[in-house]
Parts: sequence; structure tokens; C-alpha cells
Amino acid sequence: MNWQLLPQFFVTGLLQGGVYALVALGLVLIYKSSSVFNFAQGHLLTIGAFVSWWLIVEAGLPVWAGLALAFGAAVALGWLIERLALRPLIGQPILSTIMVTLALAQLMQGLVILIWGPEQRAYPQLFPLEPFRLPEIVVGDAVIRVILKQNLVWSFVVASAGVAAFALFFRLTDAGLAMRAAAEDHLVAQSIGLRVRRIFAIAWAIAAVVATGGGILLATVTGIAPSLSVVGLKAFPAVLFGGLESIPGAIVGGLTVGVVESLVQGLPRDASIRAMGLGQIAPYVVMLLVMLFRPQGLFGLKRIERI
Repeated sequence: MNWQLLPQFFVTGLLQGGVYALVALGLVLIYKSSSVFNFAQGHLLTIGAFVSWWLIVEAGLPVWAGLALAFGAAVALGWLIERLALRPLIGQPILSTIMVTLALAQLMQGLVILIWGPEQRAYPQLFPLEPFRLPEIVVGDAVIRVILKQNLVWSFVVASAGVAAFALFFRLTDAGLAMRAAAEDHLVAQSIGLRVRRIFAIAWAIAAVVATGGGILLATVTGIAPSLSVVGLKAFPAVLFGGLESIPGAIVGGLTVGVVESLVQGLPRDASIRAMGLGQIAPYVVMLLVMLFRPQGLFGLKRIERI
């Protein structure tokens, strides 16, 4: 391993992990409100990124207008998914709802390829290209340099602001508290006067907005392609690592996934080892190790039911 590059890969992974944390937050939002694990989150991310790309590049709208319309479309898509596919399943077994999210994932993946094709495209530059160069550190004969792309830095800043905003939303607003109450039991929540259907619609709309934001930020770094939905899979170990019901867990899990992926993928000197894609596997290995000793995740709640 090239230990001189450790700070570079660590900081790069940390910045990338901020975006993973934002995507993981969408999974937590859905689970906290409906106890459903949304397997379509990565595909919501892809559709949101492609819609914003089409509005800016193909339709020729200004960046601010294209982004605003993309977020508006995300709200509409989230509402439609809840209204047409999930609302009829209120009170039904959770497995049925999970299978619907799997079906939605495949449907959205097919629509993306059908409409925009399988090719990868460059996303419009939203941030300056000039990288940040941190001060050099001399350790013996080694010189440690850390160079940060501005799109990564600003993506991290925007993602962190989004995570903080939604964390406050859950803790301080009536709608956020209602979502947490509805997650405990749909029928009980209805019996005390909560409008469960409205809560689910809000949760899915917010999750779609979060996914769109994450997709746009990732597209500025990696470009845009249907395979962008794979990032949704990286949010799974982040959420399970931190805890399905925990917003702080989603943050810690996202940052951990980003750092582990970057270190494992980048540090080996041998190019053939890097090409094996070990960085893609490493977060899942860490997740499994954590769940062996703490199945509810690091920050998850351990539920004890007495009969």
C-alpha cells in the first residue's frame, strides 16, 4: 500500500460519503414514516438526475430553472408513487409493500434506458473546475499532498446542509413527529387522528427530492448514466450500518461507506488489485461485521416485545 496517499483517499472518501449520507437519508425517511425499506431509492436518484440534465442541456433552460423544475418533478413523482402504488397497501403485510418497491425499481430503470438510452453523458458544470490544494505536510522524506476537486467539496457542503435540514425537520416539526408516530403502527396512528395517507405522501415526496439532490451532486462528479442507480445500493450498507431508524446513523454510515470504499479501492499499489473492484465490496463486508454483533445497527433501536 502507498501510505503517502492515505490522507488523499481518506478526505476524498469522506467528501463522497457526504453524498451517500444524503441518499441514505431518503431511505431513513421512508422507513421512519412507513416501516418500508425502499429498494427504488437509487432509481429515483437516477430519474431525478436525468430530468435535470434534460431540462438544462436538451431544453436549454438556465441551470437554476432546470434544477427547480427537476425538484418539482421529484415531488410530483414521489406523490404519484405513493398515491397509485403504495396507498392501496396501507395496513397490508410489509412484504407486499417491499415487493412493490422492487417492481418500481425495475420499472424506473427500464424507463430511463427507454427514454435516454444506456450511454453515459457529461453533466453540466455546476461548480468551478480549479481544485483546492491543501498545505503540504512533510513527514521525514515523504511529502503528503491533498488535492480536492471543487465539485466534491461543494457537493459535500450541499449534502451536509440537506441532511441537517431534514434532521431538524424530523425533530422540530409536527409533520416530522407525525411521520415517526405513523411508523409505529398505521392503524393506531389513524385511530388517534393522524392522516396516515397524507404523511406517506409527504414522506415519499421528500424522499424523491432527497434522491434527486443526491443524483445531481453525484452526476457532477461522475457523469450521468442509468448505472447511477447503483449508488442506491451503496446507501443500503450505510443505512443498515448506522440503523434503519436513525438519522445520525445514516450520516455516520454514509461517511463510513465513502471512506472505506475510497481507501480499499485506492491504496493498493497493484493496478490489477484496484481493478478487482474491492472497494465496491468492502462496505458490505463492514456492514456484515457490524450486524453480526449489533443487528439493529450502531445507532438503531433494539425493540423488545412482550406478549
